[in-house]
Amino acid sequence: MGSGFAAHAQRAGTVGLDGAARALLTLGPLLLLVRYRFPRTAVWGTSAVTLAYLAAGHPYGPVLLSVVVAGFAALVAGYRYATWGALGLLWTGNLLVAHVLYGRLPPGGDPPGSWGTDLFLAVWMVALCTAGELARVRRAERERRRREAEEAERRRAGEERLRVARELHDVLAHSISVINVQAGVGLALLDSDPAQARTALTTIKAASKEALGEVRQVLAALRSPGEAPRAPAPGLGRLPELTGQAANAGLEVRTTTEGSPVPLPPGADLAAFRIVQEALTNIVRHSGARTARVRIRYGTGTLGLLVEDEGPATGSGPSGGGNGLIGMRERAAALGGTVEAGPRADGGFRVHATLPLRPDDETAPPPRQEEAP
Repeated sequence: MGSGFAAHAQRAGTVGLDGAARALLTLGPLLLLVRYRFPRTAVWGTSAVTLAYLAAGHPYGPVLLSVVVAGFAALVAGYRYATWGALGLLWTGNLLVAHVLYGRLPPGGDPPGSWGTDLFLAVWMVALCTAGELARVRRAERERRRREAEEAERRRAGEERLRVARELHDVLAHSISVINVQAGVGLALLDSDPAQARTALTTIKAASKEALGEVRQVLAALRSPGEAPRAPAPGLGRLPELTGQAANAGLEVRTTTEGSPVPLPPGADLAAFRIVQEALTNIVRHSGARTARVRIRYGTGTLGLLVEDEGPATGSGPSGGGNGLIGMRERAAALGGTVEAGPRADGGFRVHATLPLRPDDETAPPPRQEEAP
């Protein structure tokens, strides 16, 4: 219909819409059906069809829309050179038709084409290329942001898996070590000292109950990560409970505090507790020492932790493959602190941790791994 109105308005010097013209007007839009799968085919095909239509002397009109749509799709898809080449072919071919070959092409006796029309075609081609490039850039930016979001999501998922693995290791390693020691005591004293064996079994029951409770907290946090924590995360306030569990495993822990105790940020408090817990667990599992020393030093903006024993190393007990030391270092590094662990010069083993206490951490929410079910 649009080409029909154009033919009526441009009646002089043009050929009416015959069957060939209608076929070309139909072929152009049909090529748009493949513009997403084959953008270059669509833009070259519509340009060729449009040039053939104009070379046959038919009037300008909506036939150019097929080139616009195909060229825009090709530019957005990134085929800029193909689009520029196709548009250049169309414009150059139209120049030849309008100013060189017009005498040999229908309609007969028509004058040369208007340079104003050629300028108009050049302007809308430049506008088309500009709009297509802008759309391509915006699409590329959206794609980059989407990839970055996906990468960040994968990174968060990896960090969450690492956090859960570290938390489960810290929870289970300590409790299972206590259970392992007490089970050995109970088996050894089952016949000779039933009362002591009963005490060992009671300790096993308490340690296993606590381990199950903490594992439930970790799993509950995974199932409902959006819920607020219902129970506080463990901190140095539970240190007497921790030393009591170590005592039940046959390890006497002597605790000293230097400096003026201050309220700790939740993250630092949890990390300090887990570091001391893991250090004592390693002594129970891998050392023949029956005493250990824990020193807590409150400094200006830092918290120092020192856990050491006099050895000797026994090499007994289940091995965790060094994950405990790695976990301690990861916890400290997450807060900007450090952990140094290694044998002492006079025997035994030492773990020394330094954790920064930044004021902006004091309002940080407790880590999700300590949420209660």
